[in-house]
Amino acid sequence: MMKPIRVLVAKPGLDGHDRGAKVVARALRDAGFEVIYTGLRQPPERIAEVALQEDVDAIGLSLLSGAHNTIFPRLFAELHARELDDLLVFGGGVIPEGDVPGLKAMGVAEVFGPGTPTAAVIDFLKGRLAA
Repeated sequence: MMKPIRVLVAKPGLDGHDRGAKVVARALRDAGFEVIYTGLRQPPERIAEVALQEDVDAIGLSLLSGAHNTIFPRLFAELHARELDDLLVFGGGVIPEGDVPGLKAMGVAEVFGPGTPTAAVIDFLKGRLAA
């Protein structure tokens, strides 16, 4: 039997709205993923440390605050410091289309905007991580 894919869902920064993150976390869980949810207002350092401790395969950040161009680079630096450069990192929330190419260039695997069906996130993760 294949081990389940472990995904860390995180809400970085000062944004206090986590409904979308919880919807995605529940959908992933229902699809057979093991999901760890960090809760609100997590700094990138804490997200990277939880990823290390929980031995996750992917990290999904939910960002509504507009801080994506600050948060993602900080997260990648923290992951690198922990030798976790191979983790799949994806994002979702309110991220302007014009910012997506820059995020992908820095290593964000995919960005899911508002209204994305949870099946799209599930299919993406299974396609990238199911070996």
